[in-house]
Amino acid sequence: MIGRLRGQLVLKQPPLLLLDVGGVGYEIEAPMSTFFDLPAVGETVTLVTHLVVREDAHILYGFLREQERALFRLLLKVTGVGARMALAILSSMDATRFSQCVEQEDATALTRIPGIGKKTAERLIIEMRDRLGGLSGDLGVALAPSSAPVSQQDQALGDAVSALVALGYRPPDATRMARAADDGAKTSEEIIRAALRAVSAS
Repeated sequence: MIGRLRGQLVLKQPPLLLLDVGGVGYEIEAPMSTFFDLPAVGETVTLVTHLVVREDAHILYGFLREQERALFRLLLKVTGVGARMALAILSSMDATRFSQCVEQEDATALTRIPGIGKKTAERLIIEMRDRLGGLSGDLGVALAPSSAPVSQQDQALGDAVSALVALGYRPPDATRMARAADDGAKTSEEIIRAALRAVSAS
């Protein structure tokens, strides 16, 4: 799995960008929330990525912030929501606005996103609410809105939360565990280890 790339930005043509990493050009699809904050062509940029493997293609999706990738991955778990629709959601509203739609059951706002009808909007509200227990309050670091890349320590905490979710913990529980284990200086691996140790000791 390709999880992170750092290289020279060669092309910006939404939703596609081309990143030169050591002489290898990676074609990456990204939401507009990432495109808005990309540097100029020719400059260096770091992206967190998610690789989707299909029978006919391997597609790499890139994000400037871990928050965007975390929401993208959660959206992919919703019935009937694929990568294209997840990109459309991230291109149409930020995590704060999306969380408001979920909490307020605002299906009308979601149907304004291209490709989302009433039934899909209702399914998004039901499944995302059940998975997250409310995006804005419970996921904290993982989905907190930000206009700039997160700090190194916030990145470590966000990575730890994502890993704990991948291990099967509910996002609110994963966030609580990671925060309790973080002392402001640990790496993501150390946070995960401390969080799991605390669970086994309880």
